[in-house]
Amino acid sequence: MTPARLLLSALTLSLAASSCSIFHRHRDAAPPVVETVRTPDSPTPPTAARDLADAMTTVLHLRPDQTSKVRQVLSSTVEQVNSARQQYPAQSPQLNAALARINTSSDKQLRTILGPTTYHEMQVKRTQIQAEMQRR
Repeated sequence: MTPARLLLSALTLSLAASSCSIFHRHRDAAPPVVETVRTPDSPTPPTAARDLADAMTTVLHLRPDQTSKVRQVLSSTVEQVNSARQQYPAQSPQLNAALARINTSSDKQLRTILGPTTYHEMQVKRTQIQAEMQRR
């Protein structure tokens, strides 16, 4: 065997014996995490309503019945917002009007569910609720 062939053979064997990914695929390794980039006109994921309700429950110490009602209101709000975003062009006056109407309705429902004291506390602790959502 020529010295070049011997060297190539030894190099191939050492790579095969090592953990080189060319020779050893890690089948049990978790797939890489792919983060999606959301744009302002991207649909809001349905999990956002659940996450916000959970954050509100943690920060405002909501009762279980309040949490379930808040979750229903927020889920409905997400559905309505996503529907409006499909129906109207981004940044259009029609979309802005629809979003304002949806937000006003959602806000009234939350005010009724939470009561005046907890609703005011929600407004005061808005940044804390957002931080709790980011933490999740």
